[in-house]
Amino acid sequence: MEMILKTKRLTLVPLGTAHLEGARIYSLDPENTKMMCFLPCDDEREVMDYLLKCEEQWRKEEPEYLDAAILLGGVHIGAVSIEFLEGGTVGELGWIINKQYWGHGYAVESASVFMEFVREKYGITRFIAHADSENTASRRAMEKLGMRLVETYGGRRNRSSDEERMECLYEM
Repeated sequence: MEMILKTKRLTLVPLGTAHLEGARIYSLDPENTKMMCFLPCDDEREVMDYLLKCEEQWRKEEPEYLDAAILLGGVHIGAVSIEFLEGGTVGELGWIINKQYWGHGYAVESASVFMEFVREKYGITRFIAHADSENTASRRAMEKLGMRLVETYGGRRNRSSDEERMECLYEM
């Protein structure tokens, strides 16, 4: 599927193998991914395998999830994703931004335009998102997107740690 979304500062395109270098930078960095459940990746091969799966999802009529590369002036700085849940009626949002670009509102800007795309293309009107309870930047982003905190509970395990953490569920 061909998709190009533009905001004032960003361009979103389907995430795929063309974005290996940018994805490798943020996906392999333990500091960049310390609050993530499924990252950091173990090696570049794991990053490439995921990018191949992303391309496959974009080709499906009814994808399980979609990931978009976030480009700033042509530079790949992160990704925003949507996982289709509950028979395709709920979209779970996620994002990652290269730590060199944190603090500029890129997660909110990209998630907002991606949510609008998903609403129009797939009819999703209910969105959820999860964050580590200590990830104040992501929690603020969720609130700026119009989401509200629904629940905080234990059991979160981040890939880079054996520590059990608290997770926040936001909904819109």
